Amino acid sequence: MGRKMQAALWICWIVSTPLFLMIAYHISPPIYQGFQWDIIAFLLLMCLVSVWPIIINETPIFYVQGVSLVVFLLFGLFIELLLTQIAVIVLLLKVRVGSKDLYRYPLNALLFYFISIGSAAIYYEAGGTHGRLTVNEDHLLAIFLYGLSIFIINQLLLSIIQVVIFKMRFAFFTRSFLWECFTSLLVFPMGIGLYFLYLQVGMKAIFFVGTPFLCLSIFLSLYYRSQRINRYLQQVSEIGHQLTEKLYKKEVMDIFMEKVVNMIPVEAAYLIDVIEKDKLKIVRKYENGIMHTGSEEAKFPDRGISGHVYIMRESFIFHKRKQWKHIQQSQLPETMESIIAVPVMRNQALVGIVILASNKKHAFDRAQLMIIDLLSVYLGVAVENAKNYEETRRQSEHCSLTGLYNYRYLEQKLERDFKRLHQNELTALSLILLDIDHFKNVNDTYGHYSGNEVLIQLSHRLLNFVRKRGIGTVARFGGEEFVILLPNMDKQSSVAYAEEIRQLIADHPFEIDYSLQNNISRSIAVFLTASIGIATAPIDAEDTFSLIRHADRAMYIGAKKAGRNKVAVYVS
Repeated sequence: MGRKMQAALWICWIVSTPLFLMIAYHISPPIYQGFQWDIIAFLLLMCLVSVWPIIINETPIFYVQGVSLVVFLLFGLFIELLLTQIAVIVLLLKVRVGSKDLYRYPLNALLFYFISIGSAAIYYEAGGTHGRLTVNEDHLLAIFLYGLSIFIINQLLLSIIQVVIFKMRFAFFTRSFLWECFTSLLVFPMGIGLYFLYLQVGMKAIFFVGTPFLCLSIFLSLYYRSQRINRYLQQVSEIGHQLTEKLYKKEVMDIFMEKVVNMIPVEAAYLIDVIEKDKLKIVRKYENGIMHTGSEEAKFPDRGISGHVYIMRESFIFHKRKQWKHIQQSQLPETMESIIAVPVMRNQALVGIVILASNKKHAFDRAQLMIIDLLSVYLGVAVENAKNYEETRRQSEHCSLTGLYNYRYLEQKLERDFKRLHQNELTALSLILLDIDHFKNVNDTYGHYSGNEVLIQLSHRLLNFVRKRGIGTVARFGGEEFVILLPNMDKQSSVAYAEEIRQLIADHPFEIDYSLQNNISRSIAVFLTASIGIATAPIDAEDTFSLIRHADRAMYIGAKKAGRNKVAVYVS
C-alpha cells in the first residue's frame, strides 16, 4: 500500500471517529448505570477472545462477534462500538503489526465502525431495542437479522478493501469466507445463549458461557493451525516427489525456489550452493517478485546470514531485525525484518543453504521453519541424485581420455540436428572430419603414452578454437579421428573454418615427454599435420550416415590420397 493511501486512511479515521461515536450515542444512548462491572467483564472476555485469532491470507479472523452481540443487545450501539474497537486493538497487538503496517489500525477500526453501524441500522429497522426485554418472535427475528447482517457486511467490505486498496482480484467465496461462515454458525448461537442466560442469572452467565466460549476460540485457533500444518505437509510431499523426479540440478533448483516462494509469503529468497574449497555461491535469488537464475561470484563463508548458518550448521528463525543485528555484513536488503535460514545437509556434509526473508516482523513461525527443514532434506537428496545422473551421463557421452564428446553423443546430436534441418529450423549442417597424418609413427617412435598426450593436446586446441568462434560441436570419432559439427554453416564457410583448423595443427608443435634410458625423460616438440574432409547437408546427404560417410570419403580421397595436410570437400 502506498504512503498516500496510508495517510488517507489515518485522516479518514481521525475525522470519522468522533462522527461515528456521536451518531452511535444519539441513535442508541448507552445503558450503563449499575452495569459498569458487567460491561468491564464483557470487555475482558472480548479481549481474551481476541488473543486467539486465526489468520487466513494475512486477514485475522476472531470470534468476538458472539460477545459483542450480547453487549449490543444489553447496552446499546455506543457501548458495543467502544468495546469492539478496544478488542480490535488487542487483536492487532496480538498479531504484532509492525511499524510498516500501522495503517491496519485505522483500516480495521473503520471496517468495524461500518459493520457495527450498518448491522445496528438493520436491527432497528426490524424493530429491535436494548436492555432486559421480554423475548418474543419479533425480537428473535431482529436478533437473527442483526447477526446475519454482521456476516454479510463484513464479507462485502473485506472484498471491497481487497479490490480497491490492495488491488487484488475480486473473490467472495474464499477460504476466509468459508471459515467465517463455519465459525459464525458456532459463535452466534453461543452468543444468543449467553444473552438469554445473562437475562436469567446476570453476571454469572459471563463465567458459565464465557469460559466455553473462550475454549471454543482456542480450539478453533489450534484446529486451524493443525489444518495449516497438514496442508503444508501435503505440499511438502508433492514438492518432494517433483524434486526427486528431476534429473538435472538446474531443474531441481528452479522447482524448489518456485514452490517455496509460492507456498510461503516472502519478499526475498536465496538458494546458496557450497562449492569447492568451501566457498558459498548464490545460484538462485528471488527479490521484488522476480526470480534471478544467474550465478554470482563465490565468496568465503565469513559474513552474513549464510556465513552464520555455515559455521553453526543449524536452522534459524529471526522475528525482527534486532535479533540478528549481531551478524555483521549481511547482504540482505535493509527493509528485511524476519528471516528463516536452513542448512541443506547430505551425508552429514553441508551442500547448500536456504534463506527466506520478509520485510514484516514476526512473518514466520516454527511450523514454516519445520516445513523448510523438511524441504531442504528433499532438496539435498534431489541435488545429489541429479549430480550423480549428470556425472553418469557425462561419462557416457564423453571420451575418458580427451574429455570431448564421444561417438554416442555425436550420433544423438546428428539425429537432433537433422530433425531441425528437416523442420527448416536449420539452413545447413556441415560436418568436418579430420584425421592426424602418420599418427602410427608417433606411437611407434615415442610410445602410446606420448600418442595419448598428442590426442589430449589436439582436443584442447580444437575445443578452444570452437569456443572462440562461438559455433561448433567437437567430438572424438575414434582413434586419431575427430569430428566438428557446424549447424547453419554452408560449405564455403566450413572450408574456411576447416582451413584455419588445419593451420592450427600444422603450424604449432605438440609437446610430448620422450622417455630416454635410465628412466630419464625430456620434452620434445613434434610437428604433425591433419587431413580434413567436409560434407554439408542437405546438399551432400539426406541422413546422418550419409553425411559421415561422405565426409570420410572426402577426407580419404581428397586429402589423404592427394598428399595429406589438406582440406577436401565431398564431390558427388
